[in-house]
Amino acid sequence: MHGQAPATVLREWPETIAIRPRHGGVTAGHVLVIPRVHVADVAEDPVVSATTMLRAAELAAEVGDCNVITSRGPSATQTIRHLHIHLVPRADGDGLLLPWTAAGSTQG
Repeated sequence: MHGQAPATVLREWPETIAIRPRHGGVTAGHVLVIPRVHVADVAEDPVVSATTMLRAAELAAEVGDCNVITSRGPSATQTIRHLHIHLVPRADGDGLLLPWTAAGSTQG
């Protein structure tokens, strides 16, 4: 995975990276937390999933109110077959409805 796609890397750990979503995200500060090894979804490797969530939780502690979201399978809106956790900062009245129906939003 490393070096295979253009990304704005916001934080790095030995096993995980945090990047800005390609199209800017659904709110200011939206971050994707991604394991460096390929894991298709949250159920494929519980240890990798737990470590990735640990890093997302560390970032969430810095952000304040936020949604922490991952999806598994097409019926659950997973469109990228690589585990990634969305950290979406929230504010009262931000207009973002789940599942992310605000105008101009993207899913991943």
